[in-house]
Amino acid sequence: MGSKLSQTVDLTATPDEVFDHLDDQTRLAAHMTKSSMMMAGGRMSYDFDEGRGQVVGSHIRMDGSALGLRLFVDEVVTARDRPHSKQWETAGASQLVILSGYRMGFDITPTALGSRLTVWIDYDLPTGPRRWLGLLLGRFYGRWCLGGTTADAVKYFKGKRGGK
Repeated sequence: MGSKLSQTVDLTATPDEVFDHLDDQTRLAAHMTKSSMMMAGGRMSYDFDEGRGQVVGSHIRMDGSALGLRLFVDEVVTARDRPHSKQWETAGASQLVILSGYRMGFDITPTALGSRLTVWIDYDLPTGPRRWLGLLLGRFYGRWCLGGTTADAVKYFKGKRGGK
């Protein structure tokens, strides 16, 4: 993969609690299911196999639109070590605008007050005519995805225990 970004936050929750929350892909990427400026007014919906994205080899399919273009991505879970880490990557041909293939995941380490969560993405830019969009917006979009995931986790655990 070509470019890697990450974002880290501290949470007042145990590694088990953080992992269980993020292991549900609908929570992990909730920001993708809402219409937003970064999705150009579009949004994504999920389709899961019987593993629901919670076992190695399980597929997570997302379908939606942005900028009037149909988007589709099939992700496969490649590693899952509860409560420490999980990763997944694109499988097969994706229909994306700003990124092409990617590997994404999260790592959780215990801290004195709870857990440190690092969410990361390692991605390639599209080829052909859409490459300029990737060059222009790839890092910005990647940071938005990571920021959405970490902000959602902070909000969730703050509401549960008055955390950070």
